[in-house]
Amino acid sequence: MSDARRGGNLMWQPSDERCRQTTLHRYTQWLAAESGLHFSGYDDLWNWSVTDIDAFWASLWDFFDIRVHRPYDRVLDSRGVEGARWFAGSELSYAEHVFRGKRDDAIALVHMSELRSRRETTWGELRALTARIASALRAVGVERGDRVVAYLPNIPEAVAGFLASASIGAVWSSCSPDFGARSVVDRFAQISPKVLLAVDGYRYGGRDFDRLETLAEVRREIPGLQEIVVLPYLRPRLARSELAGMTTWDSFLARGDRAELSFEPLPFDHPLWVLYSSGTTGLPKAIVHGQGGILLEHLKTLHLHMDAQPGNRLFWFTTTGWMMWNLLVGGLLTDAAIVLYDGSPGYPDMGVLWDLAEATRMTCFGTSAALISASMKGGIVPRAGRDLSALRSVGSTGSPLSADGFRWIYDHVGEDTWLFSMSGGTDVCSAFVGGVPTLPVYEGELQARALGAKVEAFDEHGRPLVGEVG
Repeated sequence: MSDARRGGNLMWQPSDERCRQTTLHRYTQWLAAESGLHFSGYDDLWNWSVTDIDAFWASLWDFFDIRVHRPYDRVLDSRGVEGARWFAGSELSYAEHVFRGKRDDAIALVHMSELRSRRETTWGELRALTARIASALRAVGVERGDRVVAYLPNIPEAVAGFLASASIGAVWSSCSPDFGARSVVDRFAQISPKVLLAVDGYRYGGRDFDRLETLAEVRREIPGLQEIVVLPYLRPRLARSELAGMTTWDSFLARGDRAELSFEPLPFDHPLWVLYSSGTTGLPKAIVHGQGGILLEHLKTLHLHMDAQPGNRLFWFTTTGWMMWNLLVGGLLTDAAIVLYDGSPGYPDMGVLWDLAEATRMTCFGTSAALISASMKGGIVPRAGRDLSALRSVGSTGSPLSADGFRWIYDHVGEDTWLFSMSGGTDVCSAFVGGVPTLPVYEGELQARALGAKVEAFDEHGRPLVGEVG
């Protein structure tokens, strides 16, 4: 976890020019100019970030020019894990930061699924759809603090639904439509939602899965739901009579025609969304993240650790039921576009996502170690017959990436690929350990601890260990 060479084979070293182009480099230059802070390398910067906590997080606030409706009184008013209040007194909006400074004709989303052909959505289109959904939510009685839940795949309507919810101060939560009724109820019933946005079904691996009966069961199990809105995704000509009292997507949106997008000023710790633990020990545990905390964490992660740049196209293979979807949507806080895919990564073959990388001119290909392993076993050679010249980085998470996986990326994707394996969790909706664009990559190793994350391994006496199993 240091700048010095470690045990594994060196796989990649960023050039001096590439390092100078990173936002992380610009951040350190800004710290020197604004605060007289100079660091000998990433380790030194990281150490400062976890020892001078107030100064570090305040620096992110200033560097990313957080737009507030009310300024904060102090950075942190308690040092305890429980009861700590960050940036108390401030009011802001996550969604407002997503849309600020975006040109209507610029590309926000690139998306494709097994049911839909590849398409691009501009910022103007995303803004208009978000405004209509937000207006429709208000029309059905959704207010600040109410819960809006989604049973939607990884499609633009899910992104717009989340941003609409966030813009009015409602609290978002989502499940992927491959979840069964019991799994959905176990999660959503805990938070007493007012509105459910859903699809009628989806296609995966070439097979169609109807979800209308599942929605009917969810409705019976969560009687407090005031509105279930159904997007005809599997069957575009879905008959109204099949919805049994549920609302069609078009009639819902009609309540928000000619709406203008506005942003509710919210306290820093106002809930943004609810994620869930895996549910392996009883019911899934609800985990609440705040508007301001996620805003700062995602600005840090996407800009400094993933190095999202203007013109980039960021992709992560995920569903709306995994926290990586929320982090991917956080990519909209940058000047990059994000790439969405809904479908099987193995249909019609294991090359489908690499085909998507070529077709979309993807710059960051995010995936899991399991998918890289499956590509290896399937004999896939990503750059054979594909133009992947736009691809600058590959991200891996979900489980440890093997040394073989590292070698496979450099042998079959590209020698000048920045491969960052990262580890984080639902509890932070981000990474504790992961990518640093100015550091080398060593075989089988994560690059470094994330800024602001005091990650340690301990022995049985609680002493930190380095270079040993803890």
